[in-house]
Amino acid sequence: MEITERPATTTPLLTVTERAATKIKELLAEEGDVSVLRVAIQGGGCSGFQYGLGFDRGSQEGDVELSMHGVDVVVDPFSAPYLHGAEIDYLDSIQSSGFAINNPNAVSSCGCGHSFQVEEGAEAPEATGGCGSGCSA
Repeated sequence: MEITERPATTTPLLTVTERAATKIKELLAEEGDVSVLRVAIQGGGCSGFQYGLGFDRGSQEGDVELSMHGVDVVVDPFSAPYLHGAEIDYLDSIQSSGFAINNPNAVSSCGCGHSFQVEEGAEAPEATGGCGSGCSA
């Protein structure tokens, strides 16, 4: 019997939905002097980590660079392991509008969805305060 190896499937570092990409392109056009979406993880928030989304002029040394649905995304090397397999979506409903990050690495999140915890053993950066939304862990 011959055994053939199947190619390993790899989970992308990060994905951006078409809906999120459309909104990101709109916002980039309004900003003018920026060309990429920077996604980062920062210490703080009521659950240990919080997401940072912002625009930048380009990548920096060591950044992971991705392009999806016409949007260029950069992630710094510190944040990349915490975002592996995450999805950025944009929600627009009667109740709320904004970006949502669906992160398989998060084992819990605060009520506002802006901060999260990872599995025990993964070290969080030094906390810098709450998320500012009045939620608690």
